[in-house]
Amino acid sequence: MNFKLHAVCDGQGRPLIMLVSEGQMSDHKVAALMIDAFPKAKALLADRGYDADWFRTALEQRGITTFIPSKTNRKVPIPHDTVLYRQRHKVEKMFGKLKDWRRIHTRYDRCAQTFMSAICINATVIF
Repeated sequence: MNFKLHAVCDGQGRPLIMLVSEGQMSDHKVAALMIDAFPKAKALLADRGYDADWFRTALEQRGITTFIPSKTNRKVPIPHDTVLYRQRHKVEKMFGKLKDWRRIHTRYDRCAQTFMSAICINATVIF
């Protein structure tokens, strides 16, 4: 079984919310599970996998501005601020720090619960 880690970080790249899902599950479906736990924020930077109209609407209702690039197959692309979107490197650095642990990088754990436990320990050290 393969796993995919989804995370919400603060402006400093520290993990706030993390969720492990099946590798074949689409990102915006996982966002539905995480949206109630989102902290109060002014903006959300996310990659193309989270581009869904319902997700953008739910975030706007919470007063969160979205900076999500449109998927390539979207008929009418939604513009985004590319300068602000570059700040997403903080999220990528957080994932890099998590993968510094060999256990997480090589995904030794066959059980999602054990894998998530190792990620939580590592995230505590990062925070």
